[in-house]
Amino acid sequence: MKAKVWAAPSAAIVSALASVACCLPVAFLAALGSASVGAYIAPLRPWLLGLACVLLAVGFFQLYRGGRLCARRSTASVVLFWIALAAVLVLALFPQVVAGVLADAFTGAQ
Repeated sequence: MKAKVWAAPSAAIVSALASVACCLPVAFLAALGSASVGAYIAPLRPWLLGLACVLLAVGFFQLYRGGRLCARRSTASVVLFWIALAAVLVLALFPQVVAGVLADAFTGAQ
């Protein structure tokens, strides 16, 4: 009877270890791929910032000026718009500061 009691937890531990062994290399490959994509699209940064500004302008127009487009403005849509605007401004104006903060946060450096 004790073998059945310990079967489920031991199977869960073994499956967790197997998934870590399987998925950890894939996570490293994904990180490497995203870093290489970041290096590839770095020259496109001005175009992407311009696109972000155009899309934020369209969102502002739809949210505040497009009376017939948006019958009711929800609080969530207004909050999300202003968070997106703040994120784009911070990333556009202070890219090295953001990169340093993210690097310190993920490496544990103080």
